Amino acid sequence: MKDRKALRRWLIPLGSGVAVSLAGCSGNFALLDPKGSVGAAEKSLIATATGAMLLVVVPVILLTLFFAWRYRASNRHAVYAPKWAHSTAIEVVVWTIPAIIILFLGVLTWKTTHELDPYKPLESNVKPINVEVVALDWKWLFIYPDLGIATVNQLAVPVGTPVNFRITSDSVMNSFFIPQLGTQVYAMAGMQTRLHLIADEAGTFEGLSSNYSGKGFSDMRFRTLATSQSDFDAWVRKVKASSTALSMDEYASVAQPTEKAPVAYFSTVDPKLFNNIIAKYNNGHVTDFSDPSCVTKG
Repeated sequence: MKDRKALRRWLIPLGSGVAVSLAGCSGNFALLDPKGSVGAAEKSLIATATGAMLLVVVPVILLTLFFAWRYRASNRHAVYAPKWAHSTAIEVVVWTIPAIIILFLGVLTWKTTHELDPYKPLESNVKPINVEVVALDWKWLFIYPDLGIATVNQLAVPVGTPVNFRITSDSVMNSFFIPQLGTQVYAMAGMQTRLHLIADEAGTFEGLSSNYSGKGFSDMRFRTLATSQSDFDAWVRKVKASSTALSMDEYASVAQPTEKAPVAYFSTVDPKLFNNIIAKYNNGHVTDFSDPSCVTKG
């Protein structure tokens, strides 16, 4: 009885500490509060995979604590079997159950990896919008080629409209990530990667760099404004009212390293800017990671 009370006194503070720690971090779990179909599918995958793994983890933790308590030195009633060496039943359990779980996780991962391929366009009756993304030090440049506008550190999309991203970097390798919409994709100089996302709810969602890129990395964030179509059109008019145009000369100034860069609007943009940024690292050639041949060429 004394041992049970001692174990309880040890477990209660430990459990309370874990609960408090998780509560303090709950505000940062944006990935578990998706606002788009891609993010929702990824949340479901995380929950399913975690649940499957807990089928092994939880019993192992509980049995470890139980064995430590049950076979403690002071328990004279526990069976003492120093020559025990094998149990077929135990062997079957400890090999079969993990093997089944690993097989399940393998099939689940293979299936969802293909379903959530970031290069795969989203099925929708709504015409998608195109956005070109350039990772800079330490800010994000967004170009809307069909609208002829550009912004720094602010992305706006209409709710229910698929967004086709083309992503590159004009500096070191980076990673583009909007946790509540799902899927992070790398941005690399001289190459372009692709991503397809959609916002199913209106709101303001944080975007960030998820790959360390220097001293300004922690402030390399942007806001994603998911709005109605009418509000998006109003936002476009606001950007077009800017007095600044993003020419190649202006871009050279924008691309200079800055920390905590404010939001900036550009009413017009050089239509070849995105391709020029990529091509300057490849002797005029644009490399697309959606082309399998670019992988074999190294």
